[in-house]
Amino acid sequence: MTDARYDGPEMVDWDLAVATGQRLVRPGPVVGREEAREIVDELRAGAKESEGHVREYTGLHADTASAPIAVIDREGWVQANADGFRVLMRPLVEKVTAKRTPSAASTAVGSRITGFEAGALLGYLAGKVLGQFDPFWDGDQPGTAGRLLLVAPNIVHVERQLAVDPHDFRLWVCLHEETHRVQFTAVPWLREHLRGEIQELVDATSLDPADLTAMAKDGLERAIRLARGDQDVSVIDLFQTPEQRAVVDRITAAMSLLEGHADVVMDGVGPDVIPTVDTIRTKFNQRRQGGGTLDQLLRRLLGFDAKMRQYRDGAKFVRGVVDEVGMDGFNRVWSSPEALPSKPEIGDPAAWVRRVHG
Repeated sequence: MTDARYDGPEMVDWDLAVATGQRLVRPGPVVGREEAREIVDELRAGAKESEGHVREYTGLHADTASAPIAVIDREGWVQANADGFRVLMRPLVEKVTAKRTPSAASTAVGSRITGFEAGALLGYLAGKVLGQFDPFWDGDQPGTAGRLLLVAPNIVHVERQLAVDPHDFRLWVCLHEETHRVQFTAVPWLREHLRGEIQELVDATSLDPADLTAMAKDGLERAIRLARGDQDVSVIDLFQTPEQRAVVDRITAAMSLLEGHADVVMDGVGPDVIPTVDTIRTKFNQRRQGGGTLDQLLRRLLGFDAKMRQYRDGAKFVRGVVDEVGMDGFNRVWSSPEALPSKPEIGDPAAWVRRVHG
């Protein structure tokens, strides 16, 4: 995801964010040079193998566009996501600076503070993510639509932590991430739809002082709920206007669909190609609920618990629809943005079936 055209002020010093995040990342597991090379080769091969399994299981096929595979380390993940956030935040930066251009001094100071904060967050997350699909990365080649990232040291760390078969686990992770790659390459409107939702979220952001005051008051109330352990609130919720929440609900429903679909596919394909898939799923689910007190607090603050619900609720939606109308009937969800489930429908698959299938 690149855009060399923008040369205006930045709200975040992304170079500092990258330097901070890469400095704070914890070292990965000890792996010899030859073993590391074999792991990278196996992950690349696993992603390519997974493509055929995913397409056969889902019935989704891409006629055009490509999405390269990148096997990276934790520092590379920090760089990739800083680049991505920089572009995603650009519409908001342009809106803020168009209303009131900040002074050079305030921009320099403020951007360095937020740069350090963003870097600290990226440094923490860099040790958690096994893989991801970045749908907004454009690359340097025509026709590129996103890229698949596999974070090798994190995959090795988790497979050792869970004491599972490493080859099975690597292919299992590849199946999940490859499903995302197939989703975006086989559904040509999906990327621009999500980009449009993000733009609408920016458009719904009010810079009026009165609105900001009301939002701060609402944010305080939500912060109290968060401190009391309300699992339906995260830090992200503290700074949303009602208009923004409507957009966030749509994005949440879409992401629940995408993540749940990937979980269903990885487990559905698994038994035929991954002998130990049931053991992996059981241990992995237990790991999702674990962690020390501080880690659990950070996960709640950062919305990780909500992310876990996306996997669970989305998978339940997909299975509910497939049970009722089959995989071909489920694939109507990819026919248009209007066919995507709403947030209430994620919890009520039958309601989606009634609306879309009549």
